[in-house]
Amino acid sequence: MIPEILIQSVLTLFLSARLSNMFSFVLLIFMTEDIIKDSSKKVDNGDTISVDYVGKLEDGTVFDTSVKEAAVEAGIYNQMRDYEPLTFTVGAGQMIKGFDEGVVGMKVGEEKTLKIPPDEAYGEYIQELSRELPVEAVNFAPEVGMQLATETGLSGFVTEVGEKTFIVDFNHELAGKTLIFDIKVVSVEE
Repeated sequence: MIPEILIQSVLTLFLSARLSNMFSFVLLIFMTEDIIKDSSKKVDNGDTISVDYVGKLEDGTVFDTSVKEAAVEAGIYNQMRDYEPLTFTVGAGQMIKGFDEGVVGMKVGEEKTLKIPPDEAYGEYIQELSRELPVEAVNFAPEVGMQLATETGLSGFVTEVGEKTFIVDFNHELAGKTLIFDIKVVSVEE
């Protein structure tokens, strides 16, 4: 049901703009209904939604965000990146489990803080995925921070370099960490 104030606003617009045909007026009514539906619908699995978010570690360190101002404030701003809402389909496996489940039931404009434990994010840290390798086994000079990939598609970062060996950690960089997301639902589409 369309609120009376909205009907009055649409009629005023119709009369003041003197729309040339009835089709334009009907289209305007349908668009108005869609806006109302969109803002009151609760997020459910299968919906495509857009959210603004700020991802933090438990100590408050911001590791990712869709909000430019938050990136600048946290010192992680990247001018090559577009800071705009993240769009995904809820329940389609595009997001970590805790984020996916955390948005269900929210409405457009609603804000929420999600605290996601490792088992609903990037998993626990697995010590066996941190490997010590001999420097002589590779044809390059390893450096801390260098990203390496295996032929099977596994990727990791060099975390330590010694005289004869170096360590590559194949865990996700956020493995073993509880993640905090401040989110705001921007749009919901069925």
